[in-house]
Amino acid sequence: MTNDQWLEIGTIVAAQGMKGELRVYPESQFPERFEEPGERWMLRPGETEPQPVKLVKGRYIDGKNLYVVQLAEVENRDRAEALAGTKLMVKASDRPILEEDEYHVLDLIGMEVFLQESGENLGVVVNVFPAGNDLLEVQLHQQPVAVAPEDEPETPQKGEVNRTSKKRKVLRPKPPKPSTILIPFVKAIAPVVDLENRRIEITPPPGLLEMNQDV
Repeated sequence: MTNDQWLEIGTIVAAQGMKGELRVYPESQFPERFEEPGERWMLRPGETEPQPVKLVKGRYIDGKNLYVVQLAEVENRDRAEALAGTKLMVKASDRPILEEDEYHVLDLIGMEVFLQESGENLGVVVNVFPAGNDLLEVQLHQQPVAVAPEDEPETPQKGEVNRTSKKRKVLRPKPPKPSTILIPFVKAIAPVVDLENRRIEITPPPGLLEMNQDV
């Protein structure tokens, strides 16, 4: 399997109820991927080639960003649970036609994000979260630097000979996870999306970058 042949649209995360329904975390912004009956493809954990499967029906769960789908021949909870971790896919040629200012999520992942005013390369898009307005998760190029504390001298106990200075080991902190920010993916904040050059230019309002920074 090659990445340019297939599009991942979601991941089966759990069984739903007792009749074989499946909870799916979506990687696609197009509801028809999960709601319209038809052929889909499954890639089970550890396998390299997707297998065809028929989507019978599906619905969205409000507030949980999950779809519940029914696949053909998955008729009970045991069969549904066995599919946890399985990827749902479609052929790359089966991309919906986009309207103006619409983009495929997979096209946005990996794009560099620049501040339009200064030209600073802020970071790279690592995820897109669907919401009222979609949110770009941007991993910053400028990461915080962790400073390890110095060892502290151990206080000698009464009556002890302290001819040499002893050190008390201090646990080193774990390296911080990469710092990210969330950018609303709207025209006013991200006016330039250049797919050819893999470049997004943003004009964030004052305080936005500091307000939602995850450090």
